[in-house]
Amino acid sequence: MSKILWILIFFASVLAGNQSQILTINDNINRLDATLKGNIWLIKYANYNTYQNLLLELEQVQNQLKNGKFEQNKDELNSRVSSLKEQIELLKEYERSPFQSMLAVPEIEEEYKITNPIAIIGGFSYLKRLKGQKSEYYSRLAQLEVAVDILSKKQNLLQELYDLNKTAANYANLVEINRTLNEFNIAKEIAATTFGVYQTRLDEAISRSTDSLTSQIKETLTIFFTIIIVILIGFLLKFTAKKYVIDNQKFYTINKFINVINFTIIIFILLFAYIENVSYMVTILGFASAGLAIAMKDMFMSLLGWSVIIFGGTFHVGDRIRVRYQNGDYVGDIIDISLLRMTIYEDITLTTYKVNRRSGRIIFIPNNYIFTELIANYTHSGMKTVWDGIDIMLSFDSNHKKAMHIIKNIARKYSKGYTDIAKQQMNKLRDQYNIKNTNVEPRIFSFFEPYGINISVWYMNNSYGTLALRSTISAEIIEALNAESDIKIAYPKQTLFISRHLDTIQTQQLDIDKENLD
Repeated sequence: MSKILWILIFFASVLAGNQSQILTINDNINRLDATLKGNIWLIKYANYNTYQNLLLELEQVQNQLKNGKFEQNKDELNSRVSSLKEQIELLKEYERSPFQSMLAVPEIEEEYKITNPIAIIGGFSYLKRLKGQKSEYYSRLAQLEVAVDILSKKQNLLQELYDLNKTAANYANLVEINRTLNEFNIAKEIAATTFGVYQTRLDEAISRSTDSLTSQIKETLTIFFTIIIVILIGFLLKFTAKKYVIDNQKFYTINKFINVINFTIIIFILLFAYIENVSYMVTILGFASAGLAIAMKDMFMSLLGWSVIIFGGTFHVGDRIRVRYQNGDYVGDIIDISLLRMTIYEDITLTTYKVNRRSGRIIFIPNNYIFTELIANYTHSGMKTVWDGIDIMLSFDSNHKKAMHIIKNIARKYSKGYTDIAKQQMNKLRDQYNIKNTNVEPRIFSFFEPYGINISVWYMNNSYGTLALRSTISAEIIEALNAESDIKIAYPKQTLFISRHLDTIQTQQLDIDKENLD
């Protein structure tokens, strides 16, 4: 009896130990299942199993409809068939393999060509996308590795569980885990091979893009530093010109010329750096230039005029000029010479006083006008003086010789400073031009006119301020002539005859003062 009791106790203890091991194994399996939760590969596999189960269920329902044993539930079965077909259609991608979409290698983007500095930003984005694709695929493979490792541990636990408790449920779980692990191992082998090929192609694309990006960065930096050097040379030339060129007008012209040359050189650097076929570009520009020359004739003529102005030295910034356009005269000082036009500031001059009656305007003159319109330069080649004249009308009974002497002395007195300046400037001009008459002393002339004797005096005046000296000399002449009793300033007169009766004629002479505009 005691032996039987001991045997029962032994079996009870063994049973209790097995039960404890089973509980421990189940807890471990649950922990592994929790670890696998959210794994994309397990989710895909679960969807695959769902697809297979739906197919099996659809087949069973369709068999039930064929057998005709469930006529009373025919509508319900038809509805179930429709629902199953819709679900199967949604999971169509799992028809052949549970990991078809996971193992598919993504297409590598077409290589991004980096041919200019702006494309560098796109190149960095392209590299980032390639590395992102590689990282994503590697992460996907790492998740597969984790899934296979955990499934292998779960297989061992289920084998232990089946060895302890050989039930049909444990056997079914073991068979299922073996099948699942087999699928995952096959997927792992395919993924390893696929990833190796994909990684090689991806690394080649990344390497080519990196080399292209590095080359473009170096080229961009080279061009950038070349442009910086060109700009620095321009600043050096400007500094040298400012140091040695005293005349502000000449310095302004040199400064503008250096700017244009710098801009042109930089444009050519950029063109030759980023245009692959330079000869093709030259051909295209040749045809384009021919068409543009016809369509934009005035602009090209203005560019040609600019080159004539700059290199010919005909006009400089600061020169006083007069432009005649459509029978109108405009007098002012050049304040800027650009590629397409000259800009002048209209000053108060004899022209504005007699003709325009307005001044102070900014006037833009196309450079091509030097070929078609009359442009007079009052200060060409350093000249600062210009001939100016005043006319005085004397009566026929005036002592005109005495008047001419007085007027000439007044003109000589007030224009002496400008006369001396004109002599020096005229001597310089003779080195450039064949000037016959270099006499700059005041000149006076007398002419017979209908209303009297016209005395015309000419003298050297400031090119930039003729009205001031003209006003002074005019006032002095009037005051000096009025002081002489034998000299009378004439003005236009009219004689009017009025008849009151046929047999009696009375004559009345009326002197009508009229303003002498001359």
